Amino acid sequence: MSFERIKAILIKEFKQVFRDPRMKTVIFITPLVQIILFGYAANKDINYVPTAILDRDNTYESRQLLRDFTFSNYFVPEHYISTSEEQDELLNKGAASVVIRIDRGFGRNLNAGKDAQVQLAFDGTDSNTSMIVMGYADKVTGAFGARIMKERAETLGIAGNIPEVDLRDRPWFNGNLVSRNYYLPGVIATIVTMMSLLLTAMAIVKEKEIGTMEQLIVSPLRPIELIAGKLIPFAIIALIQIALITTLGVAWFHVPLRGSIIFLLFCTCIYLFTTLGIGLFISTISATQQEAMMSVFLFFMPTVLLSGFAYPIANMPQVIQWATFINPLRYFMVITRTIFLKGVGIEFLWTQLLPLLAMGFAVISLSVLRFHRSME
Repeated sequence: MSFERIKAILIKEFKQVFRDPRMKTVIFITPLVQIILFGYAANKDINYVPTAILDRDNTYESRQLLRDFTFSNYFVPEHYISTSEEQDELLNKGAASVVIRIDRGFGRNLNAGKDAQVQLAFDGTDSNTSMIVMGYADKVTGAFGARIMKERAETLGIAGNIPEVDLRDRPWFNGNLVSRNYYLPGVIATIVTMMSLLLTAMAIVKEKEIGTMEQLIVSPLRPIELIAGKLIPFAIIALIQIALITTLGVAWFHVPLRGSIIFLLFCTCIYLFTTLGIGLFISTISATQQEAMMSVFLFFMPTVLLSGFAYPIANMPQVIQWATFINPLRYFMVITRTIFLKGVGIEFLWTQLLPLLAMGFAVISLSVLRFHRSME
């Protein structure tokens, strides 16, 4: 292997990339735009629940409960209604996510020491949002019930005899439970995956299309030197991209980066063995850039779905969970999120790095063999 020949092909690749203004835009501007868009869009925090109120009791007790809902900073009363037909109409139109319905007798039952009922009708179209809103509602009604019980106990003079459980929850690593802090590191991992796959596959296929691949094959370059010269520039570009989008995510969205940026780049280098290898493999089976692009997207979509980026792997069927073990993005997703939020190092992440490293060597070896045969 001649490092001089590799150096020559490296210089040629970098000149080819930076000579094309569109390529520079794709490499440096697109990831920044993506991280800004996803930074605002990838947010599952629910702070606004359009609410309709149907209060048929209209007593001090019912108004106290409704005040607790509206003061919770989640339930925003937008509609005050008086009939069941209006309730159905609002839910059908999607004008309200929840209807709080209090029937007559609510206050009377509480004052008589009996159970009182309140109905919350949810728009269950978005099941995940409904589950979160139901959790908010349970918390409000639970606090209201506890307060009623305490007031009644104080009235009867037995407040000191009622034990209480004082729950003090303390989330670790993401103190305010901001969903963006969880999703943005995953977005960074998916952007690096997409860009490294696409650039590698497209660059080599482009050589085939414009006819310069034959010139490279008949040149003194050995196949391994040609592969190294083709892959190393995109590995360097991927590292620059992850440094840029990480800086933007930390500076603009205030996502905490508690681990080492050097360790993050080291893990990215190991991960790039798989993505660059797969990009190389796609380039060997594609005759045109359109074919390469379609193949990349066909690979990319299931890779992201089975990575745990948006859907927990533990919730998937057992067979699908086994399939995720051969997905390199699954391991890199865990590594990225752990470095960002927990700030731990290799002593905790070696179990993710070892399969990633083994997978990387296997993929790059198979892709090199395939590329070598395609050149013959």
